[in-house]
Amino acid sequence: MKHLTTMFCVFLCVVAIVAGNVSADTQNRGSIKGGVVHAVPDWFKESFLEIQDDVDEATEANKHVLLFFQLNGCPYCDRMLREAFESDPLMSYIQAHFDVIAINVRGDREIAFNEEVSVTEKELSETLKVRATPGILFLNADNKPVVRVDGYRSPERFEHILRYVSSKAYESQKLSSYLDAHLQRDLYSLRTNPMFRNVNDLSTVNGPLAVIFEDSGCNDCDEFHDELLAHPDVQKELQAFTVVRLDADSLEEIVDPAGNKTSHKAWAEKLEMTYRPGVVMYVDGRLLRRYDSLLFTHHFKEGFRWIGSGSYKTEDYQTYSERRTEELLSAGVDIDLGR
Repeated sequence: MKHLTTMFCVFLCVVAIVAGNVSADTQNRGSIKGGVVHAVPDWFKESFLEIQDDVDEATEANKHVLLFFQLNGCPYCDRMLREAFESDPLMSYIQAHFDVIAINVRGDREIAFNEEVSVTEKELSETLKVRATPGILFLNADNKPVVRVDGYRSPERFEHILRYVSSKAYESQKLSSYLDAHLQRDLYSLRTNPMFRNVNDLSTVNGPLAVIFEDSGCNDCDEFHDELLAHPDVQKELQAFTVVRLDADSLEEIVDPAGNKTSHKAWAEKLEMTYRPGVVMYVDGRLLRRYDSLLFTHHFKEGFRWIGSGSYKTEDYQTYSERRTEELLSAGVDIDLGR
């Protein structure tokens, strides 16, 4: 499975939450808001963190192991726990088909992931390049990852991922193909937006390019338009971009940023974009960042600002996130991590 480690913002969550716990140097210092402390459900497995043993036990019970990477204060973890792990019908389905083990991406507990890897929770998260929380990793009977989910998924979409794994469909087809065959359509009609540009040859775009993938099975696209694209702070950062929206179900021909002839659908599959709306960001043909899960306003806009401001030329996103967070707080600006 191919995943860009620059995907988005768990690092910014960490920096912001830590910063919010530090006493302000002055009364004018900004504060961190929107973090949500949410304990994992008490039915999650009390593991000794010998993952091979957990996999063996799960296999005997005809289950899979689901590793749930979480961060204290993560608003996306809170939402997904409430909607999928603490509410039926998904909660009962997960309990019947999976042994769920919680891992704190900043934790110090020792984990024996396999015979070669024995590290702390934090080190394992770094080794596996968990950059978005919740991060969900499904393991097969050989203790090998078969599906990885970076970030929040709506219950409707997550249910199909659960069924894909529990039925072992991963042995015969890609997740993108499975979702394409099973997702309900006609849930969403693609909406227009004045910022969208009609460009069929993306290799001709100079400067920052943002491509948004939507389709008629998108559960979160209305929220995306109403709460993100309509937000003034987001619109400000998008001014530096050529913004193109594609229908990920369409066979319409297009030329991708590298100059390859393809279609909307084929390109989304090549990029392994399994979430809608998905966003990829390029500069002069170079893929710099992708959003493949739900984001709230602050995290969403800052990824665009990192590119649009030119900061990507001199610092990676983690360095930018740390500097930018302190810059805002020092200027007396509150940072809201929530919706």
